[in-house]
Amino acid sequence: MAAAVQFSSCGQRRRGAFTVVLMLVYLWGSLISLSCAARLSSVSRQKLQVERHLKRLNKPAIKSIESADGDIIDCVHISQQPAFDHPFLKDHKIQMRPSYHPEGLYDEDKMATRPKERTNSITQLWQMSGSCPEDTIPVRRTKKDDVLRASSVKRYGKKKHRAIPKPRSTDPDLINESGHQHAIAYVEGDKYYGAKATINVWEPKVQQPNEFSLSQLWILGGSFGEDLNSIEAGWQVSPDLYGDNNTRLFTYWTSDAYQATGCYNLLCSGFIQVSSAIAMGASISPVSAYRNSQYDISILIWKDPKEGHWWMQFGNDYVLGYWPSFLFSYLGESASMVEWGGEVVNSQPDGKHTATQMGSGRFPEEGFGKSSYFRNIQVVDSSNNLKSPKDLGTFTEQSNCYDVQTGSNEDWGHHFYFGGPGRNPNCQ
Repeated sequence: MAAAVQFSSCGQRRRGAFTVVLMLVYLWGSLISLSCAARLSSVSRQKLQVERHLKRLNKPAIKSIESADGDIIDCVHISQQPAFDHPFLKDHKIQMRPSYHPEGLYDEDKMATRPKERTNSITQLWQMSGSCPEDTIPVRRTKKDDVLRASSVKRYGKKKHRAIPKPRSTDPDLINESGHQHAIAYVEGDKYYGAKATINVWEPKVQQPNEFSLSQLWILGGSFGEDLNSIEAGWQVSPDLYGDNNTRLFTYWTSDAYQATGCYNLLCSGFIQVSSAIAMGASISPVSAYRNSQYDISILIWKDPKEGHWWMQFGNDYVLGYWPSFLFSYLGESASMVEWGGEVVNSQPDGKHTATQMGSGRFPEEGFGKSSYFRNIQVVDSSNNLKSPKDLGTFTEQSNCYDVQTGSNEDWGHHFYFGGPGRNPNCQ
């Protein structure tokens, strides 16, 4: 009898243990199912976010042009452009031309007349495949992969915080924290109503996909804290943003130091484009070659004294459009600082300084045809006149990686050579 009870007890224990195992397997399976479902839900949510964002950015096209570099340029009706998604621009009347244009423009015909320093005209690659009709603007179509390369849908088309060069601040912590390095010329201490420069165009090598190399001008207002206002324009190589290593025309704006406002090109509402000839973010062609033909682009940004908007001109012929004055706080009146020069991201791959090039990838002392330059640097004063900058300063965080050297002559006015190779025996 005792043996029978013992056997029954053992059987019950086994059945109990088996039941526990079954329950654990069931729970484990449920957890896996929930985890998979959560992952699928997350993927579905991201896919939906990306599709919605693409729909917001890619407006209906009247005509589409396929560029040789793989870009698709959509000719979007001027009234349908991304700017008008902004709630403050719903009833905005487009200003097709500025009320006033800065006087005192250099005579471009007399510039760069010395034979060894003659530069050439430049265009955008997509223009070889077609043109946009009147009353439309060319918009580089954003693809799904473009958005997926960003850290998030929300951050797509935005610079990282603390990307502005801050002259006289060589705190190593600031350099390492921001990961951005610069070689610039600048003016401060006055009220500035615009700036102009002619920028040598190259195609610098970028080591890592999350790095970039650019040459631009900055129109700045406010402090270097959370309230910085910035308008920027120039050329850049940014594999993360564009998916290739082409040199591209770009603009940027922010009114809160790159936190929530602003973006590159037309990737958010803000900049109102009026030109049907030039596409923001499109490839520039051709580019300069070492000890060979040199190409450059002229960029002018100025504040219309009547309407208060900040206008941008590309070359002598193309007034591209404007940033409405309401976008800004400090720049609502004037700029307190102007900067010109180069910027790279140094992500310190393998714990060493990046080999991403700035400018041509050569140091300034090599000069024309080898090193990259900014020439005919000017600022716009309170009388809406273009003037040579006073007390032009220079700044670079690590001159053995990237450097800058200023000069002045009759043809090129105030100018400077800048750039460098990044990692080298003196820059590790």
